[in-house]
Amino acid sequence: MIVNPASDGGRTARAWPDIARRAREHGLDVDARLTEAPGHAADLARAALREGAELIVTVGGDGTVSETVNGFFAGGEPVATSAQLAVVMRGSGCDFARTFRIPKRTDAALAVAAKGESRTVDLGRVTYTGHGGGQETRIFCNISSAGLTGEVAERVNRSGKPMGATVAFAWGAIATFFGHRNIRFRVRIDERELDQISNNVIVGNCRYFAGGMKILPMAAPDDGMLDVLVWGDVGKLDLARNLHRLYRGTHVNHPKADFSRAVRVVVEPDSPVPIEADGEQPGVTPATFEVVPAAIRLRVPA
Repeated sequence: MIVNPASDGGRTARAWPDIARRAREHGLDVDARLTEAPGHAADLARAALREGAELIVTVGGDGTVSETVNGFFAGGEPVATSAQLAVVMRGSGCDFARTFRIPKRTDAALAVAAKGESRTVDLGRVTYTGHGGGQETRIFCNISSAGLTGEVAERVNRSGKPMGATVAFAWGAIATFFGHRNIRFRVRIDERELDQISNNVIVGNCRYFAGGMKILPMAAPDDGMLDVLVWGDVGKLDLARNLHRLYRGTHVNHPKADFSRAVRVVVEPDSPVPIEADGEQPGVTPATFEVVPAAIRLRVPA
């Protein structure tokens, strides 16, 4: 059990001994290990898998889940192909779990971890320019993007989420858009190419991000494909009018929304723009997004 004590506004620090106890009551023989810094969850997961762990239960927010999933790989290769992941969400967004209907209530999530079904799902891989200037690669389990959402992620992570992820990301999107300027993007979606003024390119394996925004409503996490949304030259008034539709997933017919599926997406804007991966902001474009098919086994409700 990999526990982020800083998740849920720090409340997990006080709750984790009880969570571990309840996990044992559900029949899980857990060895709880606490994260101490950003990126530590990946190191803990990788070490546990090399020690022979058959199940990793991650306790924290979407960032902790993403780090833990990255720990299932080393040098781009899986550490233990038969190991499984279970998720006990303790964050404010809980977007990854929504697609799989993993309950947010801790006791119910522990029941899924103990007795849920095992589902083989895809992951995504994004290659980008890191903040240090070199090329970097990371796995994403939910959604990654380039453009406005990268700027929003940077703003939200800097200012925090005192009123929860939904309010933070909605306000962050509006506040960021006032100073944002859409630019020309060249986007190659498998063999199809787009060259246009765009606001954002969103690539994902799951459906929700930004605290419940149903941004890729048709995404299937086990179809061997990534879902892709290229937002065209959307204006400020247009965004304000349609923000509620993004949370309902009813924006699919918007005239400036280009939806497709692909195994590889290359994004090259005229100038570097921030990317976002599972809510984090690790670098800038150019970026290449690729599917990692049938990459991990996840415990989901029966």
